[in-house]
Amino acid sequence: MCRFLHILKSKPLKPAKVKINLNGKLYDSSEPIFGVNNRAFRYGDALFESIRVVNGKPCFIEDHFKRLKEGMKLLKMLPSSSFTYQDFSQQIEELIKENNITEGGRVRITVFRNEGGFYIPETNEKSYLIEANEFTHNEYTLNSKGLAVDTYSEILKPKTSLSKIKSCNSLQYVLAGIYAKEKKLDECLLMNENNRICESISANVFLYKSGSLYTPALEEGCVAGVMRRQIIDVAKDLKINVFEATISIGNLLYADELFLSNATKGIQWVGSFRQKRYFNDTCKAIVAALNQKVVEPDNNVVEDF
Repeated sequence: MCRFLHILKSKPLKPAKVKINLNGKLYDSSEPIFGVNNRAFRYGDALFESIRVVNGKPCFIEDHFKRLKEGMKLLKMLPSSSFTYQDFSQQIEELIKENNITEGGRVRITVFRNEGGFYIPETNEKSYLIEANEFTHNEYTLNSKGLAVDTYSEILKPKTSLSKIKSCNSLQYVLAGIYAKEKKLDECLLMNENNRICESISANVFLYKSGSLYTPALEEGCVAGVMRRQIIDVAKDLKINVFEATISIGNLLYADELFLSNATKGIQWVGSFRQKRYFNDTCKAIVAALNQKVVEPDNNVVEDF
């Protein structure tokens, strides 16, 4: 009994309230920090990044910031030369520490245009919000049961310059999620305007067949996923041929493995597409290689934004 009480006393306590970072200032996550004129709320005039935390450290952070910068440029948000990548990275790590996340976690960065105007904004200045929460697992972990998936084609995803960024205009994904729930599916594969597979509700799509890996090309309308890029690099290191291509439903039926990828969950293997069943041996090898990669230091420098 005494030994049990000692363990309880020595265990670090979690903060009473989770903190968030709005433009460099910390708030309790329950505080009302936005007004009704917020443009992310009114128009979805915002974009975001989801970053995985392993061992209390953000993973692939430079890739996330490069994509964030490209997205802000595309949305005509003004850069802030006085605010550096190093400052932003430090704020993320400080928030992770503030929320006592020492193992697995998830960081979300949302950048939104400042309020004012209607469809025509009064300003292109931006604000940012950083959130950090604990995650179920520390390292990337493959799901024990394969996902059941099917296609969602009620709304086709257009192939435009906006297709590759993670904007807060997410109605197509929400409706696909409702469809998956109604059909008792774990995920849905989205179709582009040419009725080809482009991505899933929350991930990029990969097929494995006879020593080669296939994924929809960015020109097919998929998000330019950070984890997608990591998997392509890891697969090449594992001597797996990688092809960025067009993917049809017929290709799914001939694949040996089918899996989904995003920065938060890493890889989720698909067990079934309609009557088709899949294996997951290659998925296991890639997950192991990813977990090795996340512990490698990031020594590059990202320019300011």
